[in-house]
Amino acid sequence: MATLEQIIDDFAFLDDWEDRYRYVIELGKALPELAEDKRTPENKVLGCASQVWLVSHEEDGGADPVLTFEGDSDAHIVRGLVAIVLAVYSGRHASEIAGTDAIQIFDSIGLVEHLSSQRANGLRSMVKRIRQEAHLKAAA
Repeated sequence: MATLEQIIDDFAFLDDWEDRYRYVIELGKALPELAEDKRTPENKVLGCASQVWLVSHEEDGGADPVLTFEGDSDAHIVRGLVAIVLAVYSGRHASEIAGTDAIQIFDSIGLVEHLSSQRANGLRSMVKRIRQEAHLKAAA
């Protein structure tokens, strides 16, 4: 899976938005499939026009656990957005996740302005859910 730094560099390299959309779709294709038994109502992200599932895992049970995430979508472009969200948040401490607004990162590379309002809302829903979960884990 691509790192956030790789994604930002690749976005800077690609001038044309058609190429950037294709790149987002490629990121989604590289995302590991989510097992069918994890595609549950509890893992579904509300507020997305497409179906999106997010699953979190705690790497250690300390006061500020490291969280990793799995995700998937039934739409190609959204699957790519899931891959980017996971690149931002997965493998970080809960307190760091809670304090990181991925939407600002997406704004900085011009991604949000090129999404439909439904996709942008879905992206915000994914980020909100991950950050809320991280707040709970960091406070536990």
